[in-house]
Amino acid sequence: MSALDAHLLIVDDDERIRDLLKKFLVRNGFLVTSARDAAHARRVLSGLDFDLIVMDVMMPGEDGVSLTRALRETMQTPILLLTARGETEHRIAGLEAGADDYLAKPFEPKELLLRINAILRRMPETPVEETVPKILQLGPIRYDIERGELWQGEDLVRLTATESQLMKIFSACPGEPVSRNKLVEDLGRDRGQAQERAVDVQITRLRRKIEPDPKQPRYLQTVRGAGYMLAPD
Repeated sequence: MSALDAHLLIVDDDERIRDLLKKFLVRNGFLVTSARDAAHARRVLSGLDFDLIVMDVMMPGEDGVSLTRALRETMQTPILLLTARGETEHRIAGLEAGADDYLAKPFEPKELLLRINAILRRMPETPVEETVPKILQLGPIRYDIERGELWQGEDLVRLTATESQLMKIFSACPGEPVSRNKLVEDLGRDRGQAQERAVDVQITRLRRKIEPDPKQPRYLQTVRGAGYMLAPD
């Protein structure tokens, strides 16, 4: 993970330090949100996810070590604690509570930056979730994308090779129109009006298998000027 996509939460009761840290970190490419105390931080954390929390230990009310311990019960967001130079016991308590690192005040801003980047580099990359589901529902019909199978209840709907290929093309981009030219190309046909008309015929046949009323298609729609589009439920 890099600074370009990391969102940090700064928790410090000192407004001057809070503002200085925020300006410095923003200049170095981070997205930064700040909180003035533990209670404020809890409210912010209830609505936003962060990649790292930079938190002062000594704050009025709930201190940073106590908040760290509480946060560790529900989240694994990395926490970097800021402690006064002589507070050895606070550093140990902070690490025992679940903090990932600590930095003694006063510190050089560059050292803070190095510590933050070191923690972020240790974090595993979050896998990108697939935007296309494995099953597309078309009313009573369902299409299994991985298997390339069309089902109506417990019955397998037989597809020709061309119909099967068309379903694969449309299911790769549900809700987006595919032009007739693109369909001709993806089907491995030579370009030309005759082949576009052949695609139209195949679309008509496919509609008979997936549409309640093929003459008024609901799921395999014609998009004027753009081509055809699969519109699952």
